[in-house]
Amino acid sequence: MIKQAGISSLIAVAAAVAIAAPAVARTLALPSNFSMTGKTPPPSGPAPVPDSPIADPNTPTPPVLSDVTSYVLMDARTGAIIAEAAPDLQVAPASLTKLMTAHIVYQAVKNGSLTMNQTVPVSVTAWHTGGSRMFINPNTDVTVDQLLHGLIVDSGNDAAVALAQAVAGTQSSFVQLMNRDARQLGLTDTNYTDVDGLPDPALHTSALDVAKLSRAILQDEPQILNISKLPSYAYDNITQTSWNPVLAVDPTVDGLKTGLTNESGHCIDATAVRGDMRLIAVVMGGPSWQASTAAIESLLDYGQKFFTDAAISTAGQQIDTLHSAALNTGMVPVGVANTINMTVPSDGASKVAYKITYTADLTPGVTKGETLGTVTYTLDGKALASSPVIALTDAPPASFFTKLKLKLSKYI
Repeated sequence: MIKQAGISSLIAVAAAVAIAAPAVARTLALPSNFSMTGKTPPPSGPAPVPDSPIADPNTPTPPVLSDVTSYVLMDARTGAIIAEAAPDLQVAPASLTKLMTAHIVYQAVKNGSLTMNQTVPVSVTAWHTGGSRMFINPNTDVTVDQLLHGLIVDSGNDAAVALAQAVAGTQSSFVQLMNRDARQLGLTDTNYTDVDGLPDPALHTSALDVAKLSRAILQDEPQILNISKLPSYAYDNITQTSWNPVLAVDPTVDGLKTGLTNESGHCIDATAVRGDMRLIAVVMGGPSWQASTAAIESLLDYGQKFFTDAAISTAGQQIDTLHSAALNTGMVPVGVANTINMTVPSDGASKVAYKITYTADLTPGVTKGETLGTVTYTLDGKALASSPVIALTDAPPASFFTKLKLKLSKYI
């Protein structure tokens, strides 16, 4: 059962700031397209058609979520798409844009151009940035770590601008880095025009691209969860509640980000550990936080109930024997170099089939670890994964006597 969690707690943050710290509250400027009622126009037209690319005939179809414009449910470990509806639909991302901002900042920390404890100067531009804010100003010291908290928990547009300037000098240069990384990650439906997600006709993404980016962040910068799981964050004596409403109703959720403008609707990118899986659920365009939270919970429940992660092949384990007269022993055992984990329907792990296509020239012999071909795994005719197959032992080429023996055996 999902508890109702409206926007009232988020609006209360602004009200509390106005009462407790009037001097600071004067800098608060909610964007003109922010709905104080917590509602945005519901999706128009028919509900997006749900699909599960990896389901088998015994798997129930994914939920029909008529309150959102599009959604994706992904397994974070394998990258498998468990459920989707209009996944490639280009939509306004709002503050989900800050996921890429955070990703690039974490990269800068990793390569040493920034440190978490480094003090960042706050420009007048960052100070005056409108919309949701963490309330930084040029007279107060702020570190990269604090700005990341303000970016992710408070969804601070001022934090986004300050971080962008710290990394790239200017917002426009930072946006170029954002689009560069989007191309590298294969985010084909995404184009960034700013660092914070304030509306722009050319700013767009898709539910699938948000899920891809989220998976990359979880793989490369899992420390983001230490921030995104926080229910609130305090900076300069101002405490703000996290914008992520799912944190308040689901203890399995520990991230990642939300976005809201009139153009985007109520967008939630949530990640949760359910059973043996880490799931990423993205919903775009909900009419309210309640509706989008309910959609997230429906997707997470669907993934947990009907799918599982399974190790289909273990690194170094023999899966086949390649027979060939070109080898001195006449054969060589083959397997995969790395353990293959796949997301499959709960009843499907034992039904996964595989086919190996051999392409290597065996006449010079085979060395251990050499790639000999490709194995493709399928379930009910659907290709789920493929991987190189390798030789598990050395196999020298057939000697003159072996070849002679083989020829003579044909006449006996």
